[in-house]
Parts: sequence; C-alpha cells; structure tokens
Amino acid sequence: MKILVTGGAGYIGSHTSHILCNKGYEVIVYDNLENGYKEYLHPDAKLIVGDLSDINRLNNCFKENKIDSVMHFAGYIEAGESMKDPLKFFNNNVSNGINLLNVMIKNNVKNIIYSSSAGVYGQPKEIPIKEDSEKKPVNYYGLTKLMFEQILNSCKIYGLKSISLRYFNAAGSGFNIGENHKPETHLIPLILKSALSDNEVKVFGDDYETKDGSCIRDYVHVLDLADIHSIALEKLFNGITGEFNVGTGKGNSVFEVIKTCEDITGTKINKKICERRDGDPKELVADVNRIKKELGWNAKYDIKDIIKSVWEWHKNNPNGLKK
Repeated sequence: MKILVTGGAGYIGSHTSHILCNKGYEVIVYDNLENGYKEYLHPDAKLIVGDLSDINRLNNCFKENKIDSVMHFAGYIEAGESMKDPLKFFNNNVSNGINLLNVMIKNNVKNIIYSSSAGVYGQPKEIPIKEDSEKKPVNYYGLTKLMFEQILNSCKIYGLKSISLRYFNAAGSGFNIGENHKPETHLIPLILKSALSDNEVKVFGDDYETKDGSCIRDYVHVLDLADIHSIALEKLFNGITGEFNVGTGKGNSVFEVIKTCEDITGTKINKKICERRDGDPKELVADVNRIKKELGWNAKYDIKDIIKSVWEWHKNNPNGLKK
C-alpha cells in the first residue's frame, strides 16, 4: 500500500514515515523542505520535493505513484507567528490543504489522517479536555486547524474518510531525529540547550492557579504520535472516523519539567521568570478515554522517557542540523 506523507521530512512526519516504512508500507514523502530535512528520511522512503500550492506537481505525484492513502502533516505550527502573519497560515494550512483534498478526490483517494492540534480548544473550561469540549482557538494557528477539521468533515459528501489527531505537546526523539526548529520555541529542547550552553530559560509566568504557579501541559512522545498514526490508518480502513485527542492524560508543570531535566542532565538550569504570555492557558491536559476505547491506543512513554531521548539527541547534535 502506498501512503503519501505531506510534510514527511519534518519532525513528526519523519518519525511517522519511519514507523510506516518499518511496517512495510510504501512511503512517498511530499515536502518543500522549508522546515524539513532530507537527513530525517527513512532510506526506503521516496522524496518528492514539492509544495502543496503546486497543484500540477501534486496531481502528477498522485498519478505516477498510485497513492492509496494520505497522512497530512504539512503546515506552519508557530502560534505566536500566526498572530503576526495570519494570511501566511491561512494560505498554507487551509488553502493548500484544500488543494490536497481536491487532488485526492480527483484521483479517487478517499482516506486521510490529519495532523491536528489541541490548539482547537483555546482556553478550556474543563480539565481534562474532551473531544466535544468547546472549541474557541485563541490564535490563528489553532483556528486553521479547526477550520481544516471542519472542511474534512464537509468532504464526507465526496466519500472522503478522515481521522483528525489532536496533538497535545509533542516532544521527544527517535530514529536519531530531534526537534530542530529555527528559532526554537518549544520548552524541552530550550531547557536542554541551556544545559549545554548555560543560556537562560524563560518561564512565562509563575503566578498561575496551579500547584507551583507555572503552566501545566500534557507532553506526548513523538514515537507515541508516530505509532498512533499507523494505528489510526488501520482503524480508518475499518470504518472508524472522527477526531481524537492524543496525549497521556497527565500534566507536568514548567517547573516540574525543568527539575526533571536537571535530574537527568546533572546540570542546574538557569531560569528567568518573565511576564505571562497572552493566550497561554494555565493547564492543558487531554482526556484520552475516546482514543483508548475506539482506537485501542495508550501512550507508552512518560516525561522522563521524553527528556532522556531529547537529551541524547542534543548531546550528539549540540548545534542541531544545518540547512
């Protein structure tokens, strides 16, 4: 079976491509390499360098490779940037996604797994967050994810079947692949880079109504994310569709993550307390009952496993990868 993985040279897409290749799928990665790396690809994966805005190239990719199903990771992910340049996000995350759907329908490809986000919820009124909780994104990134979920649901009229996986905080490393964002904005790699360089780690707010005053997040290992994509594809073939939270169901505060990093690295982290960031919820933790019941999936890794894997990658790649 041939699976097209858009954004398959990026952080989560490349981990998933490795899992798919190891399970015997034929993987075609479609990526413009703006934020992806050839070095991350599984040796059996086929790379087509292209953008989802290039409809002719995308259509030729489907025809020449006889694609059976799609996993859609391609898109911009920085919530803060989305508030400064919303059209950039709407063009890539929504308009280019519609291009993909049009080409899928044209080529009679009816199965898609979508990389969504807990950003669709915004400031939650209940913890843990259920899939049917209120959806009120606080940034345009989250809005693009919610909009595309709604577009996918409307495409049922064309016979399209989809599963949207709403990630909570993706982290961790596998297959010698690490987070390599430029600039880096994610907490765990920033802390571990600090352990190697003694740079300050900024803590945005220590006065939240939480157990230690810092924000709480549900961190899920990227290998768990990759695993659920392959499981979701199998379930999709069996008729299961819809939206699912992907998390552990457990939260860790910023200060807890820093302390765990200190324990694992043996290094005191230099931290600086800053003002809260606009739109940061105090707590985001997934209710994972639906994904356990309907997809039969449980996270295998915890926060210590995540940090250990990232620490190993950063020790081996202190300067990240170069474009």
